[in-house]
Formats: sequence, structure tokens, C-alpha cells
Amino acid sequence: MEIKGFCDTKFALVKEEFERNFSERGDIGACFALTVEGECVVDLWAGHQDADRSRPWQEDTLVNVFSSTKTMTFLCALMLADRGQLNLDSPVAQYWPEFATNGKGQLKVKHVLSHSAGLPAFSRPFEVSELCDWQLCCDDLSAQASWWEPGTQSGYHATTQGYLLGEVIRRISGETVGQFFKSNVADEIDADFHIGLEPSQFYRIADLIPAPGPSVLADLPADSIVSRVFTGLGDMTEVIATPAWRQAEIPAVNGHGNARSIVRAQTAIANSGKAFGVQLLSAAGCLKALEEQTSGIDLVLGVDLKFGMGYALPSPAVLTAPCLNPQTLWWGGAGGSSIALDLDAKLCFSYVMNQMGSGILGDIRGASLANAVYKSL
Repeated sequence: MEIKGFCDTKFALVKEEFERNFSERGDIGACFALTVEGECVVDLWAGHQDADRSRPWQEDTLVNVFSSTKTMTFLCALMLADRGQLNLDSPVAQYWPEFATNGKGQLKVKHVLSHSAGLPAFSRPFEVSELCDWQLCCDDLSAQASWWEPGTQSGYHATTQGYLLGEVIRRISGETVGQFFKSNVADEIDADFHIGLEPSQFYRIADLIPAPGPSVLADLPADSIVSRVFTGLGDMTEVIATPAWRQAEIPAVNGHGNARSIVRAQTAIANSGKAFGVQLLSAAGCLKALEEQTSGIDLVLGVDLKFGMGYALPSPAVLTAPCLNPQTLWWGGAGGSSIALDLDAKLCFSYVMNQMGSGILGDIRGASLANAVYKSL
């Protein structure tokens, strides 16, 4: 396996683990990037964009990273809060008046960020065409009552969080999440990450390859909260290959990027708000992300999680969460992608791949790279 890119010799262990992901853990195409104190010290890619191994993974290859996309909406919300345009302690209805329907008048923005708003799914399973209809999705969520008392516990808002946060961002800024992210983050620091991808860029997208074996979501009781959250999308590896999905803004799950672009976008949070010569937000604005909102067994994912403002906080129950430093933020995407920001060590790293694993929040491939980073430090 030819590993391309560069790796500072101090992080040789990371490159070794990256190689093992191909030789021992089934990777087909993947990339990994790491910044320390704002400097890029690792940027690796290897493998192929397709199961037939006919298209090599390129430096600028993109892939749908599923819920690693959420970290971009968190960043946008934190930037608006830092500018004084968004109060995370205020009711959502202050910015989106129609949202007050059905007893949600006091549901706060921070409840949406911490997956504790009690709106983890739509009123019925939505098809892909419906997920591409922003107004339909927002109207459905606005009309619902919360499924539990907001703020009391988390229940992973797998797809709905993006619409809830995105509509607040739109009401404040006048821009969609994808537009706001592009103009305020991606264009500012040259991050090749897209929430809503232009057709001219489709040629760069790697195929997502289904996970071997049965899905962890198979055979769920139809009336369970987990089933209600995840049912209705069919084979996601087929869904995400459609032009409609790629062009839509579904800002919890359909971002397209790679490890480098995720790290470029998120590095500021780990470095007092500054990345690559640009001050995206203040140091105090970054620390807001660390304010714990919920802790306990997540109602949807069934694992012990702590949530700050959007990002998860260290939790020993989760394999992919680096727990060496207390001021660490992290999240992951279905199939294996992952992102971590360590404000103590001022580092940011991400792993992205096209061979799906069976997990919802990353897997052993990303965890092995995370461990190699900390061993190297």
C-alpha cells in the first residue's frame, strides 16, 4: 500500500497505524490529518475510491462524512454566539417564532445543541426527497411537541439537529447553513468542505462501500425510539450517491469533505479561535463548547455520553473518544469517520474513509489513530 502525503517524523506511529488500517482492518480508501498548535503535521491519504480498486484515492477526493458534518453546524452556531447574534440560553422561538407551537416556547438553543430538545425524529419516516425539502422538514419539527422534557437527557437527533440549528442560523443570518459555512469558514480558511455540493464537483466523490455483515440497526422494534430515528432511509450507500442528496443541505449528515478539510475547519476551536492566520472566533467563544449540558445514557444511542454545546465531551464508555485531556471535544459519523479537538494540547485530528464500518460513532480504525497521536505526544 502506497501511503501518500506527509507525516512529521514525531508522528511515525500514526503513519504505521494508518497503514494497518489497510493491511489489518479492511480500509479501501482513507485519509487522516492532524494539526498541533495550528500547524499541520500529518496529512495522509491512500487506497482507492471504489470497491473495484480502479480509481486511486486522490489528494482532493471527497466523501460523504455523515455526522462528522454536525461539527460544522456547531462551529457556525458558536461563531454567531461569539458575535452576539445568538444567545445559546435563549428559546429557539426567539429566532424562529413558529417553533413555539405545541408547548416549545421555552425550548432553548442549547437543548438543540446537546441533543436534548426531544425532537430526535420527524413525525413519520421521511424519504430522501422529503429530506431535501428544507421547509417541509422545518415545518414538521416546528409542529411537533417534544418527546421528553427538554434539557433533562440526550437522545441523539441524528438527522433533525441539522434542520433545527440550521433554521436558527438562517433566521439570524439570512443564509442557509451551507451558505453561511462557505462564506464565514470555508472561504476564509480554504477548507474544502461542502454542505450542499455543486454538480461540477461530483467527479471527486469516492463511493461509500457498505459495511460487511448485518446492520447494528437491524430488527429494531418498529415503535422504539431508535427505530423512529433511523428508519426510512433504505440503503444509505445508494441514497448518498444520488444527485439530489449531494446537492441538498442536510446539515447533520450530508457534508462532503475529507480529513484535511475537516481539520482546517475545526482547528480554530482548539487554538483559541484562530486558524491559518484567521481569527474565526474569540478564545471565550471556543470555551463555550465545553460547557456540559447533559450526561448519562443517551436515549437513542444507548451509551453513556456527555454533551457540551454540540460536541461530545470525554466519555470512557466510547471507543473513539480520546480521554487523555479534560478539555477535549469530539464526534464521529456513521461508518467510521471521526473528529477530535483537544483544547489542552491544542490539537485537532480527523479520520475519513469510504469503507463503512457497522458503528454509528466511529470504530477501531479511528480509535487506533487517536491512540497513536497521543502516544506520539
